[in-house]
Amino acid sequence: MNAIIFDCDGTLVDSETLSTEVLVEAVSEHGLHLTVPEALTAFRGGKMADCIAELEARLGRPLPATFVPDFRARSAQAFRSRLRAIEGAVELVQALSTTSVLICVASSGPMAKIELSLSLTGLLPFFEGRIFSSYDVGVWKPHPGLFLHAASALRVAPEDCAVIEDSLPGMLAGVAAGMTVFAFQPHGVDPRTPAETRPLSKLLDLRDLFATSAAGGKEFT
Repeated sequence: MNAIIFDCDGTLVDSETLSTEVLVEAVSEHGLHLTVPEALTAFRGGKMADCIAELEARLGRPLPATFVPDFRARSAQAFRSRLRAIEGAVELVQALSTTSVLICVASSGPMAKIELSLSLTGLLPFFEGRIFSSYDVGVWKPHPGLFLHAASALRVAPEDCAVIEDSLPGMLAGVAAGMTVFAFQPHGVDPRTPAETRPLSKLLDLRDLFATSAAGGKEFT
């Protein structure tokens, strides 16, 4: 592998449950009651516009125009007090930074959210200048365009890229891009996980594998 493309939420930073808790609380104030597991299953890794459309369909009426900016602000506040890096993320990224393998982040979230998350967890210095947002590229997972854009920006062929993803849309995007996809699922395998992916329960399991590959040793098969 010549490049590794990381998702951000749920892969590098432990934000998925945290932001979903904020979403569930916010939408409950408008009369729609969801559990956090239910919301995670429905919306994890998805496009915000699609999430809002589904919430409005369940609610039976539009949400206020201020709902999304209010949700973003409340999420940022929660992040500042409670966000942590995924176990092993900092160690893995530090190890990769000493190899010839290029690393980047490609996330469906807006750039401000990505940079805040990486900054709060000490990961931002490893990715500055190599962060790609769907909001800038104009395509969202499961479309492969974001990953293909990242590979092009790094000047690496898609088949020489690995993707680390925790969400189903992200996994599907990586597979569609023709990349090697690691399905990061530390809490159990989702039965919807594409068969073309490789299971991964701990990020640090990748450290030696990528270090060996970068040194010209064991190849991915």
